[in-house]
Amino acid sequence: MRMRKLGRTGLTVSEIGFGAWGIGGSMWQGGDDGEASRALHAAADRGVNLYDTALVYGDGHSEKLIGRFLRDRSETMVVASKIPPKNGRWPARQGTPLKEAFPYEHIIASTEQSLKNLGVERIDIQQFHVWTDDWTEMPEWYDAISALKEAGKIRFFGISINDHQPESALAIGKSGKVDTFQVIYNIFDQTPEDQLFPICREHQVGVIVRVPFDEGALTGTISPATTFPPGDFRNRYFRGGRKQEVVEHVERLRPLLGAESVTLPDLALRFCLQDDVVSTVIPGMRTVTHVEANASVSDGRKLSPSLAAELKNHRWDKNFY
Repeated sequence: MRMRKLGRTGLTVSEIGFGAWGIGGSMWQGGDDGEASRALHAAADRGVNLYDTALVYGDGHSEKLIGRFLRDRSETMVVASKIPPKNGRWPARQGTPLKEAFPYEHIIASTEQSLKNLGVERIDIQQFHVWTDDWTEMPEWYDAISALKEAGKIRFFGISINDHQPESALAIGKSGKVDTFQVIYNIFDQTPEDQLFPICREHQVGVIVRVPFDEGALTGTISPATTFPPGDFRNRYFRGGRKQEVVEHVERLRPLLGAESVTLPDLALRFCLQDDVVSTVIPGMRTVTHVEANASVSDGRKLSPSLAAELKNHRWDKNFY
């Protein structure tokens, strides 16, 4: 496993991190805690050292699973979690009062609950789960984050940027108040390259890439006949004629597979790692098989300039959320 710097934090993180939304259950169906635990340990055995979770993932279940895993390992891990908006609204809408989403007491209480769930004294990266730049200069949230840092309960502060809205965090990126961004970036959604990545590079903000497979679209396994278990959020994400749209876009990618990248998931991850502003990519991993395939991509091989350039032509501006 190759390592990269996480912005200006001084932390070194694995190129492939562990996205732990799925192991929380709830909106992702079909997993089990035993396999989730085996997947977490398999990831650590392969050098994965960044584990990203959130208080709302399975109402704390994901954090608790990671907490058990941490107690069984001797290695130093980097753990990231997220504070949900108090109003329960994803994404944050411009004009939303800060007190509805991240009042001081809510920030503190949510962090205390995550610390309890994880069984740790300090969270390495505590993130807001939504954001709007309207809040950048408001002191209340920053006072709470500063207090948590001073108390030794968090090390760094990050923002999980609204789905497909990298432009919603440009001001905070320039402010010096944020250490990391977590953002959707993949072959289809290349919008972070337009404005966000240049700001991250200039201000040394660490970049954690999420949804590298576009919720499964870029695995190449989605067809018009694909079904998901009841309660699985992908029933909504791929509703209506969207599965057919996915097939059409994915089929245009298949001719690019070959010596450089044999599978679509491999190609998708290599695309994300191509830009050195990216610190780590956190695909969702619920099974050991997922871990083995994803971790193997961290081998130092870059895509050729011609293939990297061709992938730029597959940008697909859409928002299925």
